[in-house]
Amino acid sequence: MKLLVAAAACAALALSASSAADAKGCLKGAAVGGVAGHFMGHHPVAGAAVGCAVGHHQATKKAKAAQAAAAQPAPAPKR
Repeated sequence: MKLLVAAAACAALALSASSAADAKGCLKGAAVGGVAGHFMGHHPVAGAAVGCAVGHHQATKKAKAAQAAAAQPAPAPKR
């Protein structure tokens, strides 16, 4: 049963990631989520899946904030 769930999770992640650029934050989040899931309730696959989603969301938020900061004009120098 665990093997089936793990295979389904891997297949879903492989199909949802269209390129390597889309996976930002997923690997770190999956590693942290897998460890946390293992220790909290013996559900490392579920923890990894949730960690991947959260890590990807955080990376996307950070990239949007950096892009918004880069788009703002620089303040004029004082004389």
